[in-house]
Amino acid sequence: MITDPLFYLFAVPAVLIVGISKGGFGGGLGLIAVPMLALTVPPTQAAAIMLPILCVMDLFALWGFRNSVDKKNLMILLPAAAFGIVLGALSFHQLSESLLLLMIGLLAVLFSLHWVWQTLSRITPKPEPRKTRKGLLLGTLAGFTSFSVHAGGPPLNFYLLPQQLDKTIYAGTTIIFFATVNYLKLLPYSMLDLLPAGNLMTSLVLIPLAPIGVKLGIYLHHRINAQLFYQLCYLFLFLTGCKLCWEGVKHLF
Repeated sequence: MITDPLFYLFAVPAVLIVGISKGGFGGGLGLIAVPMLALTVPPTQAAAIMLPILCVMDLFALWGFRNSVDKKNLMILLPAAAFGIVLGALSFHQLSESLLLLMIGLLAVLFSLHWVWQTLSRITPKPEPRKTRKGLLLGTLAGFTSFSVHAGGPPLNFYLLPQQLDKTIYAGTTIIFFATVNYLKLLPYSMLDLLPAGNLMTSLVLIPLAPIGVKLGIYLHHRINAQLFYQLCYLFLFLTGCKLCWEGVKHLF
């Protein structure tokens, strides 16, 4: 079990932000957890610690959005995501810590810059129809990145956001997608010995924050304008991504 206070200094706000995101308020900010934890522990350990916490969050989030889902999108995305998880498990030992740091950092930076571009752009695009091939490709990528670093949000958002779904349907669809994906990941994580007692005990210490974050996200989803929250979180996500990119490149060269 991790006892370093610096780890919990990053882990507590990370878990709360992810819980708020799971509650339908923070968009794709579930991506922020592993980058924040990877500042103090190896990225594979950070991902392993977060998985049980995410699974608990999913149970609370599913209840809050149990009647809000786009089933046709899930029928396209979930089989593709399962394939992506298999690819992630098979390639796990080929990814070095440096490459993982770089991958996490790039995803964080690109997702932050994409959000900035969306915010600054004043062009309102027309809703995009559901596209099976695009959904299969991005669903596979979401499964792969979710397995590796719990960062399936960007590929999923690139598929769902252009459809301009009702915000509650969008939130419910993403919650059910990631709940399914996270529980599917438990088996390969166990087979790869990523859930030893020390990691599980650390997860257990942080799990009480899970329902707090999710319930806060559900509350904010229906009552608060998300703009300021997004700005602060994406700024921190961008800075964290830059830091991890630097660490990854430094270790590689």
